[in-house]
Amino acid sequence: MANHSVKILEDVKIDVKLKIAALWTTMMLLFAYGDIFSYFRPGLIEDILKGTVAGNQIDQVFLMFTTVYVLIPSLMVFLSLVLKPGINRLANIVLAVVYAASIMLFCVGETWAYYIFLSILECAVLAMVVWFAWKWPAQGSPIIKPNDKASNTAAPKAIQ
Repeated sequence: MANHSVKILEDVKIDVKLKIAALWTTMMLLFAYGDIFSYFRPGLIEDILKGTVAGNQIDQVFLMFTTVYVLIPSLMVFLSLVLKPGINRLANIVLAVVYAASIMLFCVGETWAYYIFLSILECAVLAMVVWFAWKWPAQGSPIIKPNDKASNTAAPKAIQ
């Protein structure tokens, strides 16, 4: 005799701060993989050993700029969780737009498909940061709107 019990899965509401922090984490992983994959490009390691990358001299200024460039989104993972909503929302919108613009700028003249693809994904993730920050729920707003299809009066969906 087959067991036909129905299991109802809970759909937990995820706080906007967690969503945004997860998106910054995702963007940083895409950054890292793009850099890692670049080491497989012919000639890159040789250029690095000669002290240049993408036509830039590898010096203290370049390395400090690069450090700050990756430090800011790295910190946004944490700051998205702890900043007060007003400054949090503004910081996420402004920084996501600035980073998306810089990513598009770095793509100018790029011919490698993986790099362009990762850059598009990074911009899409940053667009989601802007979207969630822009749509940040107001304090005291209901979690579920009375006329929402997902209101608690609707029967839960079951999975067999």
